[in-house]
Amino acid sequence: MSADGLRVGDVADEALREAARLVREVPDFPEPGVLFRDISPMLANGPALNAVVSALGRDFDFDVVAGVEARGFLVGAAVAHAFGTGVIGLRKPGKLPVVADRIEYSLEYGRATLELPAETLRPGQRVLVVDDVLATGGTLGAACRLVRQAGADVAAAAVVLELTALEGRDKILGEKVRALLQV
Repeated sequence: MSADGLRVGDVADEALREAARLVREVPDFPEPGVLFRDISPMLANGPALNAVVSALGRDFDFDVVAGVEARGFLVGAAVAHAFGTGVIGLRKPGKLPVVADRIEYSLEYGRATLELPAETLRPGQRVLVVDDVLATGGTLGAACRLVRQAGADVAAAAVVLELTALEGRDKILGEKVRALLQV
């Protein structure tokens, strides 16, 4: 456990412990009573970003990375580059000119939608779904279902940070889930 309460998750090494120390806690954001964990300082640090990217994709066999809007784009693109694959952005509605498929899902405070760009996934492709944070599991679970709806296979779902008290992992049934850091 690091000084700020973060634990290194499934993949443990010293570089990830250093990366965990860069996660900034922001009280009362986005609303009073919430303690936001900001990974921006971690992403801005080259060695930390490299450790995170290497650990997210390690030991998984995948053809392409699907990054979930918006910070999942940053991490997902870096993972795809490091492992020599392409990257697909799973977007919020109204951002894509041509949509192959979409999925609506429930969040703790309402409903949301993710969309898959047309002509990006092929049936049978192995997809590593990447996002920044696993909280309640709604978004990451929907991203995995969207990949499967398109006929592709979810190799795994990988996140930088898991908020374990929210039990989101329990809502992503049947998928391998890797969280590098947990709080």
